[in-house]
Amino acid sequence: MLNTRFKTLVEDFSRHKNIDALLLTNDSNIRYLTQFPACESWALVTKTKAFYITDSRYVLEARQGLKGVAVKEYNHMPCATLLELCKQYKIKRLGFDERYTSFALWKKLKEFFPRKPKLIPATGMVESLREIKDEGEICQIRECLKLHFKAIDFMKKVVRPGLTERQIAVKLEGFVRSHGAEFSFQPIIASGPNSCFPHARFTDRVIRNNENVLLDFGIDLNGYKSDLTRNFFLGRIAPSVRQVFEALTLAQREAISLIKPGVACSTVDQQARKVLRKFKLAKYFGHSLGHGVGLDIHEAPRLSSQSTGLLEEGMIVTVEPGVYLPNKFGIRVEDMVLVTKEGNEVLSGYYHNQ
Repeated sequence: MLNTRFKTLVEDFSRHKNIDALLLTNDSNIRYLTQFPACESWALVTKTKAFYITDSRYVLEARQGLKGVAVKEYNHMPCATLLELCKQYKIKRLGFDERYTSFALWKKLKEFFPRKPKLIPATGMVESLREIKDEGEICQIRECLKLHFKAIDFMKKVVRPGLTERQIAVKLEGFVRSHGAEFSFQPIIASGPNSCFPHARFTDRVIRNNENVLLDFGIDLNGYKSDLTRNFFLGRIAPSVRQVFEALTLAQREAISLIKPGVACSTVDQQARKVLRKFKLAKYFGHSLGHGVGLDIHEAPRLSSQSTGLLEEGMIVTVEPGVYLPNKFGIRVEDMVLVTKEGNEVLSGYYHNQ
């Protein structure tokens, strides 16, 4: 029997795409539907049944861990097993996600399916469901943040002049792994002028007194993720650094104040830029204001000036305005925000910027 997530997806087959089944090859999308940590496997969702197509490396744990999903083992190529299932269930129109289908795979599918089933682009069907987090998902992300807060506390004792960025990264990794977790992405640890690179990689640069250190990292627990940026100011804070930090904090606060169901994602982004323009800093803010977080560190919705979506209850987004002054310094303030029925909750609000 299909679970609720599968049933909601199947309802969209006729409503939006007019397909008989959907092929999924993205691990996160499969994990969301099956609540099982998928790896290098496919899923086929028909109107009445779901199949997990995998090989001998994963078949035993799949049969033990999957509930309500039939496990099909393939020996040579998953396309052959997929073709058999399509014939058995009389699939005439097979949806596939262009975003996660390489040209080589598409050619292989066309080779196996020269006429039927017809391949129908069906991008974003699962991602649209993933935008709205249920209570279980929200609880998982809260657990990530609890550990994240502990890691920030640990970093307060670690970050100091004389250490290199790489040494700090090693200490942070040891703390996270000792608590049974992983990083959501490679941490950004950038000191002094290195912090002007939004996605800086940590180096062997020695941290000095009277400069800022930007830490952007995320915690991964059971597949769900957190994403926060904190700034550590060592010694005397220069007036220019203080001005940028205060401007960003104001821009973030005003942007968050607009977050509630029905508000355009682009409006939230525009509000942050409006504040930064008052301080003549908007030109140094080049990336979008934020993004959804869940099973992936970057997922829908996106808070950007080009976004056409509206916020809905249950969405979790980052709000992360940043200013990056070339060859000088960069500062970013980032928190995670849950859209609630009446407004929002800053999930990381207790632990604001250092």
